[in-house]
Amino acid sequence: MEAKTLGILGGGQLGRMSAMAARKLGIRTVIYTPEKDSPASQIAHETIVGAYEDRESLEKFSEKVDVISYEFENIPVETVEYLTNFKPVYPEKNVLEVAQDRIREKSFLNSIGIATARWEEAKNAKNVDNIVEKWGKTSCILKTARFGYDGKGQSHYTLGDDLDATWRSLNSDRIIVEEIVDFTSEISVIVGRDRFGKTVTFGPMMNEHKRHILHKTTFPADIAAPIAAQSIAMTEKLAQQMNLRGVVTLEMFVTKDGQILANEIAPRTHNSGHLTIDACDVSQFEQHVRTVCGLPALNPSCRPAEMLNLIGDDIKIIPGYEGKPGTFIHLYGKLESRPGRKMGHITMLKKPA
Repeated sequence: MEAKTLGILGGGQLGRMSAMAARKLGIRTVIYTPEKDSPASQIAHETIVGAYEDRESLEKFSEKVDVISYEFENIPVETVEYLTNFKPVYPEKNVLEVAQDRIREKSFLNSIGIATARWEEAKNAKNVDNIVEKWGKTSCILKTARFGYDGKGQSHYTLGDDLDATWRSLNSDRIIVEEIVDFTSEISVIVGRDRFGKTVTFGPMMNEHKRHILHKTTFPADIAAPIAAQSIAMTEKLAQQMNLRGVVTLEMFVTKDGQILANEIAPRTHNSGHLTIDACDVSQFEQHVRTVCGLPALNPSCRPAEMLNLIGDDIKIIPGYEGKPGTFIHLYGKLESRPGRKMGHITMLKKPA
């Protein structure tokens, strides 16, 4: 059955752009968010403001929609579990549980034959030096198992540093030690999978970061064709093994010796796919809405493009892009600019090679 009203947990820019895509398809959206005046609420047909633990408000939200999705992966699993008593939620709870926890995430990827950087869980600070020395290395990355994104929840560590201070700074008792990857590029692939099991793909995209936040995305990624094909196959395999309904993104490293190592799973639309709004006849956001609402996924046709993320005061560069042919400026309706805050993006279409 096709859903006529989509409920979205979270009120950020990803929810905003999904609500825009839903409007084009004649699908109503209701946003559930703890924040007043959120970017998504400016576009949606209705917004319910409430805590993710507020069961009365969640039930009220569920009564207004046919199906539920989410726009970021740090929604409490308990919230999704409760809502499934009333309406279907996609991607399903198991997908969210894997993506929220780095230990589960890397264990799952490895279990289905998708390689990651070498890693181990550290039970305490003393474990870290032992693991690094066992690997024959002098440095590593320490990451919290949960709530890490845009560089949060991680720290570089070198043998001889103040390990106790580094451990305390992460403020978690579940830490993984990860080998530092000598990579040539960072890429991402986005896959949509519908209720019929059909998968469609965006990417691979080439990603450049500044201060751990995505700065620029280029499509298509400038990598060898066999590597591109392998990255797509890995992401499609991930979607199938998760029995995904919705959209999932796999972020990957390409190493100097041509290996592809999975880095992170995002069970949602992704910053690197924003250029699909203007470069593709079916965007990642339309694909998200279609797949969770019961419509078939459509094969996208995409033009080469480049996207610039507008972080904080980057919005000051907008006048230099206004009026340029093949250039599209997207702002997220956020009233206050802050360092590290995603304010919008600019997409520039490129002539085919």
